[in-house]
This record gives sequence, structure tokens and C-alpha cells, in this order.
Amino acid sequence: MTFTIRNLSEASEKQSVVRQVLEALPDWFAIEEGREAYIRESAGQICFGAYSAQQCVGFLCLKQTGNVTAELAVMGVLQPFHRLGIGRKLFEAAKAKARALGFSFIQVKTVQMGMYPDYDATNRFYLSLGFQEFEVLPTLWDEANPCQIYIMAI
Repeated sequence: MTFTIRNLSEASEKQSVVRQVLEALPDWFAIEEGREAYIRESAGQICFGAYSAQQCVGFLCLKQTGNVTAELAVMGVLQPFHRLGIGRKLFEAAKAKARALGFSFIQVKTVQMGMYPDYDATNRFYLSLGFQEFEVLPTLWDEANPCQIYIMAI
């Protein structure tokens, strides 16, 4: 299967892509308030979309969190397209853009390994990209969802 990665520049296109994909991933983005925040905030972020033919099958958004640090704010790939390398390609495009913009680090937050099988797969994905464990904030979100922070020097 072939797919292309595009840098999304228009705020409305970013929000449309993020909405379409997140609403199709209820196992990860079921909480409406959080999902709507991701959609709203994507308008001002660096976003990439993955396309198979004309269909958007995934996206990734980066946001600046410090002078030299970007955060992988949110990403999603439609379930039928998991494990085809799309997430990795999205991340490589985002990493190259972050480096070109002068960032030195990328961070990502997720639920700590061992809490939920779906998030364990997410953790393994980030580790496979080269992220390293930084710290766990046990109550940032809530006790049932301890926040694992991963970092990567770029």
C-alpha cells in the first residue's frame, strides 16, 4: 500500500483532519472534552497528514513547549491502517521539520506502560521510534492514568 505525507498548512484543514481521525478512534479519544481540545489546538500547530489515494488515514501534530523543545501533541492513524509504517513516516516528517526549525528535543506524553493494553502498544511504538523514558507524573491526569513522559534528542 502506498501513502503520502503532507504538511498541512491551513487551520481549517488541520482541524478537519484531526476531527475525522480522532472521532474514528474511540478507544483512545473517547473523552469529548479532550478530543475537542486536540482539534481546537491543532489549528496553531505543525501538522502532517498521511493519505492513501485521497483518503486521510492519519495525522500528527507538534507544538512548541519551550525554546528548544517540541511536543508530539497528538497523533492518530485509522485502525485499518495500523502497523503499515504510517505512524513512523508521520513522525519522521515531524522530526525533520522540528530539527529544521531549530528544536533540540521532542517529548511525548502517554499513559504509563502496564495500565491498559492499547496504551502499552502506544508506549512500545514510541520506544521503537527512539524515545526514552524521562519521568512518570502519577497524578498529572489522574491516578488511573499516570502520565509517562518520553523524550528524544534531535
